[in-house]
Amino acid sequence: MRARRIEAAGAAGLLALFAACTDVPQPPSTPPQARPAGLQPPAPAPDPGPSEQSRALAAHYARVETSLLAQGLLRTDGGGPDTPYTDTDLLRNFEKIAFHDEYARNRGLAPGDGRAGGLRKWTEPVRMSVEFGSSVPEAQRAPDRAMVRDYSARLARVTGHPIAMGTPADANFNVLFMGEDDRSEAVSRIRALVPNINPASLDLIRSLPRPIHCLVIAFSGNNDDFTYRRAIAVIRAEHPDLLRESCVHEELAQGLGLANDSPRARPSIFNDDDEFALLTTQDEEMLALLYSPRLKPGMSFETARPILTQLIAERRGGPS
Repeated sequence: MRARRIEAAGAAGLLALFAACTDVPQPPSTPPQARPAGLQPPAPAPDPGPSEQSRALAAHYARVETSLLAQGLLRTDGGGPDTPYTDTDLLRNFEKIAFHDEYARNRGLAPGDGRAGGLRKWTEPVRMSVEFGSSVPEAQRAPDRAMVRDYSARLARVTGHPIAMGTPADANFNVLFMGEDDRSEAVSRIRALVPNINPASLDLIRSLPRPIHCLVIAFSGNNDDFTYRRAIAVIRAEHPDLLRESCVHEELAQGLGLANDSPRARPSIFNDDDEFALLTTQDEEMLALLYSPRLKPGMSFETARPILTQLIAERRGGPS
């Protein structure tokens, strides 16, 4: 603002000087000439668009989505009369999904050993942020932000745990939409978020195989293996709309503590059969159980079983 005032004062002084002169020279009548070609600024380079590898991935995932839909999979109805489940089913599925690991810890895609471990969950508020790789088109970013915002609000309602949107600077749950052309960018961002991340996890991001549609990595505290402190979800930007939304639903819910899959869980997104694309009624019940204050991080299933039995009975309107 100060520089603008100085320029205005200078202009006023110049006008006063011209008004005092009787012989004011006229500007030349020669019309302005075009700038010589050699002095023209170079035209901006055209956007090359996604690489051939990225385009091939997008075509592949579009075919996958079309095929699954043609088979009646990727349901979005949350389950119905054709997918009943009992209290026994709910308890069994919760035990398998919340107390076991799909993959071995710190070993990339090596499968878990099948042994039950302690319960894992967040105890502090979860603040989610959405970030995009450079290759993600602007037109895709607004719908993806809205999708994560709406889903985080649903997760907060279901769990009763404080879950809200934050910024990349203060978030502890970072959702990264990254394309194939953003692989090095994703590695750099994750290393910045978790400087001491184990090499196996970083190598997985660096060479993410095509069958892995998306993933989430949750991190616990140094002295507490069961309380989550940070999570990072990576969602492939090449996915068509429904596959991308299904990735968001599964990975964000898994990042809250439902870390495993089970072929017996139905209706559920925690099942590799792809029958359901979006969070189901049973999934909501499992999230609500997980975030009951009566279930503590590190609790074994043997200790949790009577509590879970009572919680399930209470949700059905049984004894309290």
